[in-house]
Amino acid sequence: MNLRSKNRTNAEFSMSSMTDIIFLLLIFFMLTSNFVTPSGLPVSLPSSKTSDIVMQKISVTITEDLKYYLNEKQIPLEQIEPQLTALLQGTEEGAVVLHVDKSVPVEYLVKVAGIAKNLNASVTLATVPTE
Repeated sequence: MNLRSKNRTNAEFSMSSMTDIIFLLLIFFMLTSNFVTPSGLPVSLPSSKTSDIVMQKISVTITEDLKYYLNEKQIPLEQIEPQLTALLQGTEEGAVVLHVDKSVPVEYLVKVAGIAKNLNASVTLATVPTE
């Protein structure tokens, strides 16, 4: 009496479809990581050896012709403090990212950084990494 079944199930698992999915995900993440841009305004940022990516909620940009932009909206220097106060209100930890053109004198950078620091915001200077 033969009790063994003639139709046996194969217990092997094919990994070829799994590796295809992993490679597609790897290519997707490699391509999308290059599309991250810190600012839409044309500013020539200074370079540094370490460049950390910070999630920016508030962006202050100073162009080479000394125009001030708050979240890509042009404002005069006198309006930076009240506008920053309004944006930082209700947030526990405000992060202000400064995008300053490398040809701008340091005194303008210090003036805006001082305003943000007086409002208890953490100030970060945006740079591009050296290669």
